[in-house]
Amino acid sequence: MAAPGSLVAWRVVFSGLGVLMVATLVYTCATDGSPFRPELLTPWLAATLVDFYVNVTAISVWVIFKEANWISSAIWVVLLVCFGSAATCAYIVTKLFEVKPGPSQHPLDLLLLRQGNLSQRNCSCVIIGRIIFSILGIFMTAIVTYTVITDGLPFRKELLTPWMAATLIDFYINVFAISVWVAHKESSLISTAIWICLLICFGSITTCGYIVIQLFHVSDQDPIYHLLLNSQGKYDAASL
Repeated sequence: MAAPGSLVAWRVVFSGLGVLMVATLVYTCATDGSPFRPELLTPWLAATLVDFYVNVTAISVWVIFKEANWISSAIWVVLLVCFGSAATCAYIVTKLFEVKPGPSQHPLDLLLLRQGNLSQRNCSCVIIGRIIFSILGIFMTAIVTYTVITDGLPFRKELLTPWMAATLIDFYINVFAISVWVAHKESSLISTAIWICLLICFGSITTCGYIVIQLFHVSDQDPIYHLLLNSQGKYDAASL
């Protein structure tokens, strides 16, 4: 059975992160003004925003899969684009409140899965997914490389403006959400630690690389949950 305590813990964690992000946005707007000013868009802030939105793309793909209709999918994707990790946390908390404990399944399995007949939901877009996320990963690598060459390394005090700090918090809350999936999917602590370190250091480049690797582990005949769940989760979902 899905442990109620685990569900409560995840609700508290993502609710807290969502509140933190909203508070950060409100505080930064109040102290540093609107973010829509040309002088704020330094090369590294631009690169960070691209990095951020590549991760948002990955999360949006899951949201589109999970939602039952295109209207709700479109609404949530717009919210993700406009409000970033605050919307990510709101979505996850909303779905965690919809999770009902099932036989032998981990609460994160139930969060990741779409409701309905799982066996009929196949990865018909596996090849497209491999291509898209490979392109996004290469694109992000090129942007980081170009920005390092033209603007130097990002580890400089003058780059940490209030809006850059807010963007980084936004970025890493989404990285945390992706890391939860990676940690749930990986079978060992060593591989989990390696992937999470890579996510922290290389952001969406790692996200794309991880997704592409997982997509190569499934065929277009496999159910979609083979991409989302770990080995035990696949077995439990198949037995439902």
